[in-house]
Amino acid sequence: MAAFAADGAALAGEWPGASLTRLAESQSPPQDGALTPVSWQVQGERHPLPAGEPEIWLALQASAPVWLTCQRCLQPLALPLTLDRRLRFVHGESQAEAMDAEFEDDVLALPRWLDLRELIEDELLLALPLVPRHDTCPQPLPVAVGQSELLGEDPGVDSRPDEGAKQPHPFAALRALKSGGGTSDPDAG
Repeated sequence: MAAFAADGAALAGEWPGASLTRLAESQSPPQDGALTPVSWQVQGERHPLPAGEPEIWLALQASAPVWLTCQRCLQPLALPLTLDRRLRFVHGESQAEAMDAEFEDDVLALPRWLDLRELIEDELLLALPLVPRHDTCPQPLPVAVGQSELLGEDPGVDSRPDEGAKQPHPFAALRALKSGGGTSDPDAG
């Protein structure tokens, strides 16, 4: 990694969507849909400092349209996932932890060798939304009886219980016990 950054080297490519197994397992494409390829590019950078060793950076860009399940309508949701990250590499885990808490940039310990596929897959997984959902769902959502008014749907339909129907008072059983009736049946007293 240090030599890659020192040379200012760059790499780019495309991987089949199914080759990133953890990302593939987190997707739910429609039955006739396939996982799309992941396009990526990286650029090593070395930034000299006035005193001390130069900083080692990796600029990372990736894009992958992913298939998730909308948490509102439970239908497939195609989501364009894009990354544009800059990772700073330092010597040792303790230095990485200290700098990661202090700086906004992502800081990683400088590895002996870097598994680029794993790094890109990790970053894509971290970029997935916690609650994926359509801006506007393609099908109307099912609404349980009595919830349409709460959700602001079908305002012309009154789903409240009939006012004339006899409903037991919630504390009737307690009142019966307190008055010494000894029964818990609210209609008995």
